[in-house]
Amino acid sequence: MERAPPPPPPPPPPPGTPSGSPGTPSGTPGSRPGLGPVLREALERAGEALGEDGGLRELLRRRRDSLEGPWKWLLFHRPVPPLIQNGPQCGLVALAMAGALLGPPRPQLGLGALLETARARGYTRHGEMFSALLETARARGYTRHGEMFSAAHLASLAQDLLPCRAELLQGGLGGPNRGRVLRHLLRGRPLLVPDPFMGPPPSYDGDSNHGPCRRRGHRAHWALIIGLLVAVPPQAPLGPRFQRDPEIPNVFHAPRIGAGGSQNGAGGSQIGDPELGLGSVLVLALQGKSPRPQLWPLGALADSNAQLRELSPHRQGGGFVLPPGGVAGGLQGRAVLLHPL
Repeated sequence: MERAPPPPPPPPPPPGTPSGSPGTPSGTPGSRPGLGPVLREALERAGEALGEDGGLRELLRRRRDSLEGPWKWLLFHRPVPPLIQNGPQCGLVALAMAGALLGPPRPQLGLGALLETARARGYTRHGEMFSALLETARARGYTRHGEMFSAAHLASLAQDLLPCRAELLQGGLGGPNRGRVLRHLLRGRPLLVPDPFMGPPPSYDGDSNHGPCRRRGHRAHWALIIGLLVAVPPQAPLGPRFQRDPEIPNVFHAPRIGAGGSQNGAGGSQIGDPELGLGSVLVLALQGKSPRPQLWPLGALADSNAQLRELSPHRQGGGFVLPPGGVAGGLQGRAVLLHPL
């Protein structure tokens, strides 16, 4: 039997995009300095101009050279309207974006009073769901400025306000959990990965290009994972539902997944056992400091998430709400899987 060529190396991280210092704007009650209004509005306008695919086509063009080669790349993706955070709100912003994949909020919540409070405080620029999440998190004592240092608290917000079952993943994104993470994403379901300083979805330690790094949690940042790009051997058969990309011949798009994600695991069945026969695995991520999606190696994200241990000394005394055990107790090796109802 002819042996497959070695798997392609993960593509290098893309060039950095503009970001501001974390914090809330100076005009907001209980605020901390953050993105200036000019930069924030510019990023929001850039997000609106990305088109229906949420910037996917632009991303593939930027990464084309790193994707070329004999291996086939299979793309599983659900576009999400981006939101730009306004201070240390990355977790709540990521959760609000995930809400767009899950459907409308639970009808029994009676969000009217929450939204009126949010409007009065000027928190509606990120949309009504973000406002409801922020006000609820504050009322429960989970946050003061919008920060979310507890993956368990983020999961509680998701389950109570969104039409989903939230599963708290512990023990990291690799090892025995790797297959669960892959199957979840192949079904088109949202994954939140946490960071210590800024907010909800699974945490990771963010570098200057908004990608994962290893700084013990000093640059931690939440992200929403909305898809996968996986390499399979060139001889691997593909079902007829995969569509070849019109610009990059060895990239194939998986069938679109409807609202709430695949309920029957159809995405995973397209490539068999996701723990066998795969080459490089890249995750498609969104986070609140840029409207553009990013591609990160799953292994790098897992390593970053596993070493979230402490709050940066520069952030000590910032009035943040920390869970028992601090950053390590709330974020290290944790993520939140959202299962649609």
